[in-house]
Amino acid sequence: MAALKYYDVILKPVITEKSMANMGEKKYTFLVHPEANKVQIKEAVERMFEGTKVEKVNTMNLIGKVKRRGIIYGRTAKRKKAIVKLTADSKDIELYTGL
Repeated sequence: MAALKYYDVILKPVITEKSMANMGEKKYTFLVHPEANKVQIKEAVERMFEGTKVEKVNTMNLIGKVKRRGIIYGRTAKRKKAIVKLTADSKDIELYTGL
């Protein structure tokens, strides 16, 4: 696959009760491209959201579930999730304000 650009790395934010609770600790959760690594995720967050400084990135590979429709078996798409922790002096991500 071709090299990933920073705007291709982050697909969308994850908005759940647990991710909203982690916002108080400056931890934000995103669905990211399955082939992106931690360095690319860090660069993408810092470039897409002005004034943010990433302290740490944790990633999780989520494999697709086996689903069945009649006698046909298939899998849902695999995903990758990243939890990004910002530094204490970093600006908050404004995508989440007001939620």
